[in-house]
Amino acid sequence: MICVEEKPNILIVDDTPVNIHALAKLLSEEYTIKVAKNGAVALKIAAMEKLDLILLDIMMPEMDGYEVCRQLKNDDIMKEIPVIFITAKTEDKSETQGLELGAVDYITKPFNPKIVKLRVKNQIQLKRQQDFLSQMSFIDGLTQISNRRAFDNYLDREWKRAIRKKSSISMLLMDIDYFKNYNDNYGHIAGDDCLKKIAGELFYVHKRPGDMFARYGGEEFASILTDTDLNGAKHMASKMLMRISELKIPHEFSPVTGHVTISIGVANVVPDQGMPHDQLIQIADRLLYQAKNYGRNRMEYQEALL
Repeated sequence: MICVEEKPNILIVDDTPVNIHALAKLLSEEYTIKVAKNGAVALKIAAMEKLDLILLDIMMPEMDGYEVCRQLKNDDIMKEIPVIFITAKTEDKSETQGLELGAVDYITKPFNPKIVKLRVKNQIQLKRQQDFLSQMSFIDGLTQISNRRAFDNYLDREWKRAIRKKSSISMLLMDIDYFKNYNDNYGHIAGDDCLKKIAGELFYVHKRPGDMFARYGGEEFASILTDTDLNGAKHMASKMLMRISELKIPHEFSPVTGHVTISIGVANVVPDQGMPHDQLIQIADRLLYQAKNYGRNRMEYQEALL
């Protein structure tokens, strides 16, 4: 269950408006276009947005394209974004320098529109294939959603992004109520089937490409909601509680009700530099256990003060 954004995001970086306009007009039908007129703005956008490709001019004032590429490739969040240089510099040494810095392609101006579209398409396809193969190692074998390793990597990356953006990030930890009773009485094959049904239902509640839903371990699941305040996270948790209740999976061995339910801990924070994301996990975990202690089939929530 891998969500792929329909339109790839491309950042065009050029200090000449006519060049930006020409490239944007050429590519905007198939791609979502973002623009930057200098290197500093480009780096800021790349750090905060999820980009599939950067088209980068070399000759720009203050910070040239080489330096922009160097900083991109030295950053944990941005280093995987492919870069194509589009430049009037035609010397072999210029192309060599760009490729040595980590660029994936080099297009000279004046450019041929058909060639630009083909090279962009090729790099986007390659990026998506690499992303897919990478994600396959982060998929839980039973439920076919993201696994704990994927969750940890995603949280680390989005935590850093939230610090840079000074934006809110929410975490939901959830647990199937009295799942041991379910396994003990219905058997492990039925238990596995229950886990798959719960995972599938909760996965499709997450409609935004920036949200992550994973199997956290055993009968526990977790969500990371980017750019989401506490009210937004509570709304998501309410939908989850309702959707699982509506499944009506029989569970006559649950003291809560006659069908399968979940409990959820909801934590939210706008992180600052130096804040460890492990504390947000701990708070969400504590809130999950509060929800269990207060009767289950419910959520407990808190805006975390780290």
